[in-house]
Amino acid sequence: MQRLDRFMAAANALYYEAGDPFREFTTAPEICQAFGEILGLWAATVWAGLGRPDPVLLVELGPGRGTLMADALRATTKVTPDFRAALRLHLVETSPTLRAAQEALLPEATWHEAFEEVPSGPLLLLANEFLDALPIRQFVHRPFGWMERFVTEEGRFLEQPAGASAPEAPPDMPLGVVIERCEPALRLASQLGARLRTTPGAALFIDYGPAESAPGESLQALRHGRPADPLAEPGSADLSAHVDFQAFAAAAQNAGAVVSGPLPQGLFLARLGLFRRLDRLAQGHDPALASALLAAGRRLTEPDAMGRLFKVLGLSHPDSPELPGFSP
Repeated sequence: MQRLDRFMAAANALYYEAGDPFREFTTAPEICQAFGEILGLWAATVWAGLGRPDPVLLVELGPGRGTLMADALRATTKVTPDFRAALRLHLVETSPTLRAAQEALLPEATWHEAFEEVPSGPLLLLANEFLDALPIRQFVHRPFGWMERFVTEEGRFLEQPAGASAPEAPPDMPLGVVIERCEPALRLASQLGARLRTTPGAALFIDYGPAESAPGESLQALRHGRPADPLAEPGSADLSAHVDFQAFAAAAQNAGAVVSGPLPQGLFLARLGLFRRLDRLAQGHDPALASALLAAGRRLTEPDAMGRLFKVLGLSHPDSPELPGFSP
């Protein structure tokens, strides 16, 4: 029997080591090259606002196949060569399979197992669909108190008294309500907040979940591209959960960072000029390709696609200028 977060961490480690985890789903950088380009230029703009430090660490957490960063570097090489020359690329990735894919696109990078290994210095950090894969704990309100979910060897939930780990919640919380807590995300937020309190820099997190904390179950699994039982066949499916943006932001702010957002992804990308970029990419191409580019942009921004469920949260040094995209 394992606590849910330990089960989730072990299952995802097996899954990410078994092959290409993105065979089950498509992330924003794979949908549209302009996504990574826009984020690269966002980082360059923030760098200029920080006083153009040289060198500056450009860090990505969970870089996938390396697509987002490759697109970001291509755009910055063309538009802001000074930023491109100043940056030192650092990738946080634990999967050997994905590291190999990233190295093919990004041979200049330095890899790390965890954010704590990233060296000191001015920092620009990007993380797209990273937080949702971090392991969560689940607590259930029962008549006799809060219970925590464990996973049996047979692939079923078993509840144990939560004791001192019980979540802080109103005493009149309805029975049967589930509260999720992602401790690795909160630790990361505190680490980043403490670093940004004293070091110039900024971080951008893009993921899915509600803007405000709310009870409810969000653990999910994708197997062969379809929803599946998260507890069945550990290592054969991608496990994820909604990000608690309010809790993450509070932990970073308490540690000293300035928080921007969260904003819906669609609004953020539109403010950064996604559709202007897509229009330029479409020029000179046949109508079918132009139509596909615009359809990709709509998928990223429309409320009934990824535009509302996905949120964007920024963290920055207290003396940094306002981060691009977070105000009209």
